[in-house]
Amino acid sequence: MNATIYHNPNCGTSRKTLDILREAGAEVLVIDYLKTPPAKAELKRLYERAGISPREGLRAREQLARDLDLVEGAVSDNAILDAMAANPILIERPLVETEKGVRLCRPQEKVREIL
Repeated sequence: MNATIYHNPNCGTSRKTLDILREAGAEVLVIDYLKTPPAKAELKRLYERAGISPREGLRAREQLARDLDLVEGAVSDNAILDAMAANPILIERPLVETEKGVRLCRPQEKVREIL
């Protein structure tokens, strides 16, 4: 099985998710999304495949999300995706894609749904 993880090595949940993938025998492509952020179109595709909205994929705990007025009110998916593409710290992690689907793996056990 092949898997792609949009990973932050400083995040415990992301590290645990990567461990689960490796223990399951997956061939894992690790993308440090803070250094190599996904484009807006790729984020949109991933969220659509995961069945979640960009707002659900937003790391709302980040002060920047509040500073950009992304957390409250009627903010379009397009505006959230633009902000994420410009500021990848706003992308909730880890996102994992396999041939079985995409999951935002919070908690990390959610990755098992697509193994």
